[in-house]
Amino acid sequence: MKSLIAAAAVIVVTGSAFAQSGEASRGQRVFNTQCKTCHTVEKGGAQPVGPNLNGLFGRKAGTLPGFEFSDAMKASGIVWDEATLAEYVRDPKAKVPAGKMAFVGVKNPAQLADLIAFLKEATK
Repeated sequence: MKSLIAAAAVIVVTGSAFAQSGEASRGQRVFNTQCKTCHTVEKGGAQPVGPNLNGLFGRKAGTLPGFEFSDAMKASGIVWDEATLAEYVRDPKAKVPAGKMAFVGVKNPAQLADLIAFLKEATK
């Protein structure tokens, strides 16, 4: 039991420090090459295929007005923070199996950290 608690503590600390280890300028390049086709980050930006990401952190998944989310995303109970976003972007179908996002994910941990750092800044 003690080892389980210790492992959980490591996961929590790692998850909360996740975006701090990334570099936003490199994350912008990741966004531009892997995300920008479907998402925007500017306030009031378009929602071409995926939802606009402005104001993402702290928002409950599936609640952005004007975008038609899957029932699975709306029922996911996710509130976006660095850890939940990293888990989702790493493997969207694992996090929300019946979701609509047709993206295999960002598998490279450094690119993922950079992307989260960029999104944390760009979506304020």
